[in-house]
Amino acid sequence: MSGALQAVFQNQRSFITVPGAPTIGTATAGNASASVTFTAPASDGGSAITGYTATSSPGGLTGTSATSPITVTGLSNGTAYTFTVKATNAVGTGPASAASNSVTPNVVAPSSVDYLVIAGGGGGAGSHAGGGGAGGYRTGSSFSISGSFTVTVGAGGAGSNSGGADRGSNGIDSVFSSITSTGGGGGGYVSGGGVVGASGGSGGGGGGGGGTAGAGGAGTSGQGNNGGPGYVGANYSSGGGGGAGAVGGTPNATTGGAGGAGSSSSISGSSVTRAGGGGGGTAYTSNTGTGGAGGGGNGGQSTTAGDANKGGGGGGGYYPGIAGSSGGSGVVIIAYPSSFADFTSIGGGLTYTKTTSGGNTIYTFTAGTGTVTI
Repeated sequence: MSGALQAVFQNQRSFITVPGAPTIGTATAGNASASVTFTAPASDGGSAITGYTATSSPGGLTGTSATSPITVTGLSNGTAYTFTVKATNAVGTGPASAASNSVTPNVVAPSSVDYLVIAGGGGGAGSHAGGGGAGGYRTGSSFSISGSFTVTVGAGGAGSNSGGADRGSNGIDSVFSSITSTGGGGGGYVSGGGVVGASGGSGGGGGGGGGTAGAGGAGTSGQGNNGGPGYVGANYSSGGGGGAGAVGGTPNATTGGAGGAGSSSSISGSSVTRAGGGGGGTAYTSNTGTGGAGGGGNGGQSTTAGDANKGGGGGGGYYPGIAGSSGGSGVVIIAYPSSFADFTSIGGGLTYTKTTSGGNTIYTFTAGTGTVTI
């Protein structure tokens, strides 16, 4: 190369330099991360810019991108950071921009959750009478939440006395935000003719009778099923309470109707069946009206209560002299991915546990009522 040409070439190279400083934009915090916007520098130094680097202070953590914005990860939640941005071309890396606004990364609150809401089960009626219906059963996913919401866990209804002149009491509703599950219906009793079981989340079993029998109570659409009817004839056997998954059973001359089966959910990390109906009662025989799978109580001479926190219906009583059993309390379960923050506060009137399973945070509310703040 001639001396003149070499001089021209070297002179051209002398005009190529590193880029100028970008103009900083806005930093926005995320979960252990931040997004940083910027504007390209006025000068690229005579060579195309190949990339940009954002650097945190403190920590010196970096992120790179060919365009705005740049995401910087690995930050510590709860620590305040600012960021600068530099541009790079074929010659090298230019000066830093001014520092950004200060941001503090934090875990993001959940905006939607999965839920299971079960009301209290209905009580069984006393003296050869109907089993209680299971508490209403509602479940769903991707339910939007914000701010705060109410949780109420419904108690089970009481069984009626051995005199045989009253239905079992209905269970109490359970509530999560705008979702309400209806308490299970109480079992019907025997009074000459059988008395209809009460309507509820699932209906109570109907009472048996010598000339007429009571029908099962009606279940609530989308929450449960009807109770079984009573039996006409000897021993006045009564119907089983409805369950979340099936209608209450029909009795025969010597055995009360079985409680309707409940429904299964894996929201708590493993499959659990809940909201079974209570078995119906009978007279003079030791046969058991079997409680429905999912916490339904047995009916008859060895009557039992519905299971707590499964919303099972209580078993119907036995003649002579045995009262119906109470329904089981309900439950409210809320689950969402563990990458999101825990709830900020939970009202003191609520009894609950917080667990993790399968990458989810799971809140199980077992008693009380109160406000939950996200």
